[in-house]
Amino acid sequence: MMISMQNTYSPIDGSLYVERPYADDEQISAALDKAKTAQVLWKKLHLSERKIICTRAVEAFVANKDQIAEELCWQMGRPIRYAAGEIDSFSERSKYMILAADEALEPVQIREKDGFTRYINREPIGVVLVIAPWNFPVHTPINAIIPALLAGNAVILKHSSQTPLCAERIFEAFRSAGIPDGVFQYLHMSHQDTEIIIQAPEINAVAFTGSVSAGVKVETAAAGRFISVGLELGGKDPAYVRKDADLEHAVASTLDGAFFNSGQSCCGIERIYVHEAIYDEYVDEFVKLAKQYDLGRPDDQHTTLGPLVRASAADFVRGQIDEALEQGAVAHINSSDFAMDKKGTPYLAPQVLTNVDHSMRVMKEESFGPVVGIMRVASDEEALWLMNDSEFGLTASIFTNEIDEAVALGEQLETGTFFVNRCDYLDPELAWTGVKKTGRGCTLSKFGFDAFTRLKSFHIKTII
Repeated sequence: MMISMQNTYSPIDGSLYVERPYADDEQISAALDKAKTAQVLWKKLHLSERKIICTRAVEAFVANKDQIAEELCWQMGRPIRYAAGEIDSFSERSKYMILAADEALEPVQIREKDGFTRYINREPIGVVLVIAPWNFPVHTPINAIIPALLAGNAVILKHSSQTPLCAERIFEAFRSAGIPDGVFQYLHMSHQDTEIIIQAPEINAVAFTGSVSAGVKVETAAAGRFISVGLELGGKDPAYVRKDADLEHAVASTLDGAFFNSGQSCCGIERIYVHEAIYDEYVDEFVKLAKQYDLGRPDDQHTTLGPLVRASAADFVRGQIDEALEQGAVAHINSSDFAMDKKGTPYLAPQVLTNVDHSMRVMKEESFGPVVGIMRVASDEEALWLMNDSEFGLTASIFTNEIDEAVALGEQLETGTFFVNRCDYLDPELAWTGVKKTGRGCTLSKFGFDAFTRLKSFHIKTII
């Protein structure tokens, strides 16, 4: 019998980096059965015991930081000098959620009523399927894995075919921490089998992070099952630099927000609006800094801008740029100054576009690459309208020294997270959520536990 293989090609040089067999029907069925059985005993463990195991797993994962960082570099192309940072983020988020679990999962007390005892328990929902992305393949899945496990659920992790080793390393950490067999598992699965497993009666919730098109498939697969489906999808996040902003800080922050991880971030800055009073100076400083990026192989310690995940992704961004230029946009960076930038490869120079507008795909359609358009605006009202003119709504940022005015604008923005004087950051104590085509649901904060629990009311009458 021919075994179907999952092949991972490194964006560094196109070589085959990881080869794994896809799980077959028997393995998938066995994993579902094992998870369902294990969850019954796991939920009976006291929360304190589940917290100990999760804490040990985090420690074991972080102890393997150097190897995981190198594997991240080769699997998805993040420069090695930055790769270990995601393991630190993994640790920060995990530790916060472990600390928050007691408050998040405690029974809800109701006001006293003579002759009655009333309260609401939070109970685990069963088996959770976590479908993880390749762009931040370590700290994104842990947003769901830790609270799901702490709440008493079993978890099956399906990772992107681009980053399969991340699933294996997370599993190894939990296994070394002593998690009972079957409580946490991973499966390397095809897209078709992933859609099938979502329909399996053993699956009680799905936590998905990825593209809008893939999110539609997940939601369609779950239709009619009435299970919890969390969808963290795309973004086209805006930043607005007001005329009173600290210019140096705004330039440095928005530049990093646009180009970190080669722009492959759902909450990265993809469009910038700058007040006309400081527009020219802002653009000059932004371009000057962007030209200092070192595009190269991510396994080189000097590299500050690595390749996109694959050549087709880079060519997609090139297409957006070329189309914008044909429509009148102005490019401020000569890609020929970056020796590694070659069409048909994943290596793509950063690009800064001005004279752009919302008729251009580069200002409306998710790019997921190192390009940003900068528009001149005359007022807060114009900036606000343009920031909301998107089918996405994950984060939005305003740079200013007038905090009260910024907050007033933020209350009118259609977004899940609003930043002032920063961008492209996840605070584990705040709810991570979005509006419009960015999806639905919430991870992080104490509210991140809600998707993995169900409420059960107790109404007890005392007979004397």
